[in-house]
Amino acid sequence: RSDTYMEICICDDEKKLRNDLRSAVETELQLNGISCAIKEFSSGEVLLCSLGASEPDILFLDIEMKGLNGMETARRLRERCRRTVIFFVTAYPDYVFKGYEVHAFHYILKPYREEKIREVLRLALAEAERLEDRYFLIEQKNRSLRLSLKEIHYFKSDRKKISAVTGERTEGFYGKLADIEPGLPEYFIRIHNRYLVNLRHVTDLSASSCICGGEELPVSRPYRHSLAAAFARNMLGG
Repeated sequence: RSDTYMEICICDDEKKLRNDLRSAVETELQLNGISCAIKEFSSGEVLLCSLGASEPDILFLDIEMKGLNGMETARRLRERCRRTVIFFVTAYPDYVFKGYEVHAFHYILKPYREEKIREVLRLALAEAERLEDRYFLIEQKNRSLRLSLKEIHYFKSDRKKISAVTGERTEGFYGKLADIEPGLPEYFIRIHNRYLVNLRHVTDLSASSCICGGEELPVSRPYRHSLAAAFARNMLGG
């Protein structure tokens, strides 16, 4: 299985609240065709020690925790995680202005409704995509890995196998282009029954081919018009 992938962290010293957040997050991400790894932490200290070199896409962080509070946890996190979208979860609105110091994206006030969580999560997904911090998850026989979507030049299908091609590597997995296409950002477009390209790496078009990441790829007739239109919009910044 392979699709758009995100890493979500939930840090709250109340287990019930962590469970409620997990349920709402999983529901919204499934509706958006996004797979995820959700990690739960009961304290800021455990969160910071467990992250290592990884940088979560989205973090839900309680402010009023025992030990290291959420605000100080966020300050330390920001020293190494610049792109993580942070949501503060709190019963007190007084912290809102302090959140600007650590570039918090939004607040969720307790007690909260599931629809509110899903609403702000949709905003976070849009923000994460704007920051180009989305990944494509590949599951192979002996390992799982994720590739930055912005670095993937194109996907190529050969029978039952797909290759994800970047400027430095090619990773193969089993699947169909039709299955992965709906979960990709709109800047990925079909140019052939066997090719899905990242428009941001397309530099030239001709009647029957395009240059993507320095490689010439075939463009079949059914996709010529949609590719030309999408390429023009991309060049104009739209």
